[in-house]
Amino acid sequence: MSHTIRDKDKLLARIRRMKGQMEAVERALESGKPCGDVLQLLASVRGALSGLTGEVMQEHLHEHVLHAANDEERTKAAEELAQVLKTYIR
Repeated sequence: MSHTIRDKDKLLARIRRMKGQMEAVERALESGKPCGDVLQLLASVRGALSGLTGEVMQEHLHEHVLHAANDEERTKAAEELAQVLKTYIR
């Protein structure tokens, strides 16, 4: 069983909290909050997304690279992670 399936409830709870954070950004913009407040909210959203991304990447590395069933699966998982990292660091 994949880690995203095994940890689905925990991951979805984090996504729901992030949705709430995004809604707070929307409310702040709609109500004309100062840009400093909006920036703080956006930084919180980015931190939450980075944390979630890091957690999923770490679990991917452990489950699909370090503990792969064979070299073919290990190579495929490492390539997937490399592609994601390329996109992530842009």
